[in-house]
Amino acid sequence: MTRPSLRRGPAAVPPSATTTRPEPELAAKTGLLANLGEDTEFPSTDGGQIAYEVTGLTAAAEQVVAARPELVWDLVADVTRVGGWSPECIRVAWLGEPGRPQPGARFTGHNRFPDGFEYEVTCVVTEADRPRAFAWVVLDDSGDPARPSSSWRYRIDPLPGGGSRVRQRFTHGPGASYLRAAAAKAPDRAAEIIAARWDGLRANMSATLRAMKAAAESSHGTGAGPG
Repeated sequence: MTRPSLRRGPAAVPPSATTTRPEPELAAKTGLLANLGEDTEFPSTDGGQIAYEVTGLTAAAEQVVAARPELVWDLVADVTRVGGWSPECIRVAWLGEPGRPQPGARFTGHNRFPDGFEYEVTCVVTEADRPRAFAWVVLDDSGDPARPSSSWRYRIDPLPGGGSRVRQRFTHGPGASYLRAAAAKAPDRAAEIIAARWDGLRANMSATLRAMKAAAESSHGTGAGPG
């Protein structure tokens, strides 16, 4: 797949990341940055934007699952199960009440990269429309859900015969992030860093969906599962 081009401008200092910033070498090695569409271009400094501006960049993955949408939704909305599916997010826990998937509910995600680097983020549920969609945002240091570090969304569409098509989508920004910080530290390598995250994120999302699919189809086959 052809990688997006990067039009560079003078470097500028981005907002702080949510925790200790990784060095660019760590970012590239661990896949810390996001998969871009083929036609994605980076804005130059025109209009006050910097060359490594990444707000709005997306990654997506999908799976067809032989299970009804209600069962699939109950699985993906149970965020505590993600640690058993994702290669990157190893642990998730609800924060306080209500401790269930509804708009405004908060949870923490603990991530680990292949070299052992770990960090934790706080997330807020923004959409919980059973059995169609489930979404959340990842907060940056500001804690403002309107300017998140990133946004995530599952869309679940019914298929003939009782199956489901599950689409997962990641959108970067507009808040502070590791991606922005790493690109700022090495503007001459920004395209390489972003492309590395693109590959890593897409691979992790696909692996997560495959594991969820196996769990859903196992529950479907045995007649188990909520809903």
